[in-house]
Formats: sequence, C-alpha cells, structure tokens
Amino acid sequence: MSETIKLRKGLNIKLKGSAKPELEPIAVPGTIALKPTDFPGLTPKLKVKADTLVKAGDALFYDKYHPEILFTAPIGGKVVSVNRGERRKILEVVIETDSKAGSVEFAKADPASLSGEAIRQELLKSGLWPFIKRRPYGIIASPADKPISIYISTFDTSPLAPDYSFVLKGRMDTFQTGVNALAKLTTGKVYLGVNNESPFSAIKNVVVNQFDGPHPAGNVGIQIHNTNPINKGDVVWTVNVQDVLIIGRLFETGKVDFTKIIALTGSEVENPKYYKTILGVPVSVFIDGKLKNSPYKQRIISGNVLTGAKIKTQGYIGFYDQQVSVIPEGDEYEFMGWADPGINKFTASKAFISKLFPKKEYELNANLHGGERAFVLSGQYEKLVPMDILPVHLIKAILVNDIDKMEQLGIYEVIEEDFALCEYACTSKVKVQEILRNGINTMIKELG
Repeated sequence: MSETIKLRKGLNIKLKGSAKPELEPIAVPGTIALKPTDFPGLTPKLKVKADTLVKAGDALFYDKYHPEILFTAPIGGKVVSVNRGERRKILEVVIETDSKAGSVEFAKADPASLSGEAIRQELLKSGLWPFIKRRPYGIIASPADKPISIYISTFDTSPLAPDYSFVLKGRMDTFQTGVNALAKLTTGKVYLGVNNESPFSAIKNVVVNQFDGPHPAGNVGIQIHNTNPINKGDVVWTVNVQDVLIIGRLFETGKVDFTKIIALTGSEVENPKYYKTILGVPVSVFIDGKLKNSPYKQRIISGNVLTGAKIKTQGYIGFYDQQVSVIPEGDEYEFMGWADPGINKFTASKAFISKLFPKKEYELNANLHGGERAFVLSGQYEKLVPMDILPVHLIKAILVNDIDKMEQLGIYEVIEEDFALCEYACTSKVKVQEILRNGINTMIKELG
C-alpha cells in the first residue's frame, strides 16, 4: 500500500441518526421508477410507452446524443406511466413490478477472458454504462472516451454516510470481478481510495491510495486531485462502490441485478439501519412506520444532507443515491435565536460554545437562517476544500461567465459534492453547488 495521504482541510459534521450495522431486506415494491433528471447533461429519448411490457434489462430510454447509451429496467413488469414536466420534459418512467416478467440474458464470462471492447459493449447493452461517470464535469462517460485512469472511492465521509465495509461484507469476490472488468476499459490503472484498516486493501489489479482526513476526504474528486490532478484534455472515469458490485454481478450471472443496500439515516428516524432493495424504489418503503412521531415537519432527502435532493413521500430514490436522510424541516420560529449560546448548535467556526465539545452529535434541521446577501471574501471556503484551488475566485468566474478564468481556476477538477461544504458554511448563503453546475454546463456547451 502507498503512504497515507493526510488531508487537514475539511469538516466533519457529526449528526444524530447514523445507521446501525443491521440489514433488513425489503419486499419488491409495487412500482419502481427511473428518472432521467438524475443524469446531468442527458437528453433522453423514450423507447417505451405506457402499457409496454418489459423484462429486467430491457431499454426504457437512451441518450439522444449517444444512442448506444441505454437506460434499462431494474426489474420486469409493465410501464404504467411516463411522467412529464414543463415543456414535456421526461421526469419519470414508472414500472409496475412483476416478479414473473423475467430478465434479459447477457454474456456470462470472466472479464479476464474478454477484450476491453467486448466489456464495453456488454455494459452498454445491459444499461450499466450510466454507472460510469467522467471527470471533468461529473456526467455519464462517453463510450468513445479513452480514460487515463479509473477511480473508485471505498469510503464516504459525508454526514451519516453508509459504511461500505458493512455494505460489501461477504461480497468482495463479486467486487473484484467488477474491478477486473473496469481495468480492461483503460490503458492506465484503476485506483482504489481507502481509509484506515479497510478490507478493500486486499483487492487486486488496482493501485491502493490510503487517505486520512475529514470530509470531503472520501470524495473521489479530492482523491484524484491529491494523486493525479486532471489537466485540460485528460479524462478520468469514476465508479461508486455498489455500482462496481452491480457490474461484477452482470459478468458472474449474465443478468442485470440492480440490488442495492440503502442506509436509512437521520435524527427523525426511529431505528436507523440498512435495507436491501433494488434501484429506483419509492421512498415510502423506507419511511412508512419508521419515522419518529414528531410535532414538527420533516425533510426527506434522497442522498446525504449536503448534496442530496429533497423528495416527497411519494417520490423515488435517485439512481446514484446510497442513503435516505430524514431531518427536521426547521420552519418553526426560534424565539431569540440570536441570543442562544449554541450549546446544541453545530458550528463550522468558533461562533458557538458547542465548539468545546468536538465529539458531540447534533440534531440539525434544514433552516438556512437567512437569505442570500453580499458575496464577500471571508476565507471560509479555502479551509473546507483540500485542493490547490481558489473556490471563491472560481465561483465568481462562473458568475461572470469567464471561461478562460474558469479553466485556469480548476473547473475541470470539481463537481458539486466537492464544494458542498462551502455552501453549508457560506455566510453569504450563496447557492454554490447550483452555480458550479451552471458553470460546468457552460463549459460543456462551449467546449464539449
């Protein structure tokens, strides 16, 4: 193993409601959904309509500009609706599940015996290609890309994040199969980011990089920057741990198996733990009867509290999300909150007395405590991003649409999750993640 890379910048937000190491299977729900809105930069084109019967692995829609990239049904059944938004934008393709519908058969083979092109074609046909993202931009990788390397982070430092060592317990062989398949897709190496005493350190056919530090040390973008920074013209692919497992199962069984383990977390959850289910399930299967009987409103988030999306009780889990977080909404009035010494309030600086209790866990809500105000240099951002980048200057370059400055200041190396802490700690209440994605979209439009 390589020498440990110690990162000092960042911030661990300690919240109540982390998942206990308990796993409970969930019965297949009545409906599941695939949401094109989960894929930045995607222009979807439908291959099905209402009442179409599909098997697991049948294509539901594809990318208009890359027709070979398919998005397939996680389970068989009947397409019951295609929900649209403004200007007929496709929001969801909803499937009524049927366990007897069967599955499409794909090649069952050891990745070591296949060529890189054969593996690429299997991933495209099976609909597993969208699990591979590219840097720069954090979008689905183009099949025509020639990545210089592939990165996988095996630990997550975001608030209440799932423990991947628990999630993959007893399934390391399948993970190894997935890694072997990915290794055939690059002329470079597969890099595995691990933390202390990680069981992933035994994985073969990879270069292991060990990291030690607060959030966002677990972000794959941070790991890339601190080992092999991305230059203009470089392409690096990234894959999530559970998605590597899904890829491995494809080659071991010859079928798509979108089984995932989702962590139900947050201070509003009665018994936070892990649930075994499939991709695209409704959030109701997690929260019904499992939340505290609170007098206050609750915020349900698909993902973590920093980068996840607020969803309604009838919504569906995001394609890339590994957890569901439930916290207080925080819309009640706080009498004389400005005079509170902050014993029970987390602080990113030293504003509250709670700074004296570094191990204390907090019950935070979604209240912004004010609206957007003047965007000033405060030095906050730089303390939270362990990269050789000037976050404030980059955000301001995006706001004025200065493409040259955006390039010089490192927009190729970051996506929303890398600046999420900046938005959390920002005294100006600036929507940092939204601005960054707008800047990335500008780069894609202007430079491709």
